[in-house]
Amino acid sequence: MEKRGRDEKMGGGAGPRGPPGKPLPPPPPLPQSRAPPPPPPHRFEPVDREKTCPLLLRVFTKIGGHHNQEDFAVRGKEPKDEVQIYTWKDATLRELTDLVKEIAPEARRRNAKLSFAFVYPDKGGRFVLKQAGMTHAYGNVGGNMGRRLDDSKSLNELKFQIGDYLDVAVL
Repeated sequence: MEKRGRDEKMGGGAGPRGPPGKPLPPPPPLPQSRAPPPPPPHRFEPVDREKTCPLLLRVFTKIGGHHNQEDFAVRGKEPKDEVQIYTWKDATLRELTDLVKEIAPEARRRNAKLSFAFVYPDKGGRFVLKQAGMTHAYGNVGGNMGRRLDDSKSLNELKFQIGDYLDVAVL
């Protein structure tokens, strides 16, 4: 009577497992996906400011903090401290900071911080404030590079939509 090994009894032998002591062969390659590759992260191209008409941005400034949502509740009765700026969607918070400094003397203080928020109606028609970023009046104050993080953010990157208001708190 012939003795067989465990592998042979199980129907293995030199089948898919291969001879003892040798590594398994690599698995077959997976079928190629027909789906297109995911799009790269969206980068906003700069606006050609010579050929593109600017938008009207209604800017409301307040010393010490942002306006309340209720301040915008009635159309035509917005806060009185409004400035209208013509700009483009690729304008950065640094550009807007420099414009606000021209009209708000408090924003020219060496240690002034400007907090930006978008004001827009929600689906129910009530106005909401959404924080957009913060800058310092003079950029790199005290050599702290971390303070300039929002300077280069554009309105477009921050998901600004034409018709939104900009509320600026001078802190």
